[in-house]
Amino acid sequence: MNSVAIKALSEQHIINTYGSRNIVFVRGQGATLWDADGKEYLDFFAGIAVVGLGHCHPAVTEAIREQAGTLVHVSNLYHTLPAVDLAALLCEHTFADKWFFANCGATAIETGLKLARRYWHLKGTPKPGLIAMNQSFHGRTLAAISATGQPKYHEGFAPLVSPITHVEFNNLAAVEAAITPETGAIIMELIQGEGGVRVATEAFAKGVRDLCTSKNILLILDEVQTGIGRTGRLFAHEHYGITPDILCTAKGLGNGVPIGAMGCTDEVATGFSPGSHATTFGGNPLCAAAANATLKEILKPGFLDNVEKTGARFLSKLKDLAGKHSTITVVRGKGLMIGVESREPVAPVIQSMLAQGIVCGPAGPNVLRFVPPLIVTNSQVDRVVSALDAALGAA
Repeated sequence: MNSVAIKALSEQHIINTYGSRNIVFVRGQGATLWDADGKEYLDFFAGIAVVGLGHCHPAVTEAIREQAGTLVHVSNLYHTLPAVDLAALLCEHTFADKWFFANCGATAIETGLKLARRYWHLKGTPKPGLIAMNQSFHGRTLAAISATGQPKYHEGFAPLVSPITHVEFNNLAAVEAAITPETGAIIMELIQGEGGVRVATEAFAKGVRDLCTSKNILLILDEVQTGIGRTGRLFAHEHYGITPDILCTAKGLGNGVPIGAMGCTDEVATGFSPGSHATTFGGNPLCAAAANATLKEILKPGFLDNVEKTGARFLSKLKDLAGKHSTITVVRGKGLMIGVESREPVAPVIQSMLAQGIVCGPAGPNVLRFVPPLIVTNSQVDRVVSALDAALGAA
């Protein structure tokens, strides 16, 4: 079937929550995608920071094949080796003592928010209050959109989960002023993805951590997009020298296979007990096997160093481009999570890039977002910079 026929079927049978979609992708390999009409694209969006090892990475593909022929799913009333191995591997390389596996980023966030509430409930000092950041994005479940600091995501879903107070990102005084006796947790992204690829300052990140410690508040870090090597470290908080009490991640963990995870300290883990939280599919053997293979590749010597180096080179070249095109106001990011802010809407630029065979995406109406596979080469980076130069010149 060609793209016209596939799009017609989609419009007939799938609820349209994604707007106009004009491309049908049918195959991927590394950082390359092909559509139903045979056109080739360089993927610098990676399924929104998901396919960190590139499409159809051989180690992940083989892990999926082997596990699919062994055991795909059983109830979480039983142990499975892939999930146990994954939890142990994550514990070995993070602050966390315990992990809970979910289906995606939103359900990982949901798990973290529930854990924080129940932890304080069991302590005998209920503190349901949550502080979150303006321009944040935490997912599409009701609690996650309630924590999200962008009103456009709230429309039509009132009443939202409460009490939640939103404050200005990178404003420590605003965070401190919002704390009340019922504040049990603060949730934040260290790099706001959907909010424009805005990076937390070191003073802010450390200041929030210190406030949480001194005020006996749990710090929840949303590393759904920044985690699993995206910034050049396994998790972005490593850049800041801080650790959270609860960490939520997903996206890159399964290299395209749906899996989310929430990690926490032993102390905070006491907030959950048998029956207090559960999931049917979270951490099933197939997804856990894919995640194990993904994580092992990312943890290989030199992998994260290369992400950091490639990202720094990409960032530098984009900043050089900003000196040539006055429409670019700022370029920011860490590793291979980069935003290019424009004075004009970026939708036409994204379409121009697509016409040149480059896939990228927005982070708000005026920010172009690049979150490519972590295995992209310098020559591929150069091609994207050249394409962006042409797209801005034509705008």
